[in-house]
Amino acid sequence: MKDNHLFKKSGFKQFLIKFLAVFAFLYFGTFYWIGFVTPGGYYNEFAAQNLDYISAIKTSLLIGTKTLLSFFGIKTAQFENHVIRFVNGKGVRIAYDCVGYGVYSFWIAFVVANKSSFLRKIIWIFIGFFMLWSVNVIRISLFLVSENKHWKIPLGINHHDWFTIVAYAVIFLMIFVFDKYNNIKANNKSVSENPNLN
Repeated sequence: MKDNHLFKKSGFKQFLIKFLAVFAFLYFGTFYWIGFVTPGGYYNEFAAQNLDYISAIKTSLLIGTKTLLSFFGIKTAQFENHVIRFVNGKGVRIAYDCVGYGVYSFWIAFVVANKSSFLRKIIWIFIGFFMLWSVNVIRISLFLVSENKHWKIPLGINHHDWFTIVAYAVIFLMIFVFDKYNNIKANNKSVSENPNLN
């Protein structure tokens, strides 16, 4: 049976190079794109109006936070500049460093650098994106509640660092599942092509 574990592949060096290249393109490309869609600097009006995917993610985080808190009977209101607040209470602003493009870039780079079909890669990218987006919605929701209920953040770690810790824990769990899934697929394919191996 074929062993297809990620760190036992003979092509790990190629994987690492491809991973770093894709990660750098996505991560630093996003920095460049922020300057492209933000007034001043390299601002481009067409890009800002039609290709601003970062603001789209920020808006989705606001909608997700509002929806999640509504399940617990908490009423919130959205304002310009991606601000959400308790009705008659405090609010938070979803800034660029709240989007989580670093963890999205890491996950997408990992999936793209691996060997799998194009369709499976797309599916895994969306699964990972949704999982990390959900963690961010929960983080923003808890932070908004803590600001209004005067809760203390555990261990004195700020909410950005908590998000990073939890997000990468989720990523490494997904990497484990991804590797197991690919290994099972590879073994099943090997057995079907060589039935006498069993």
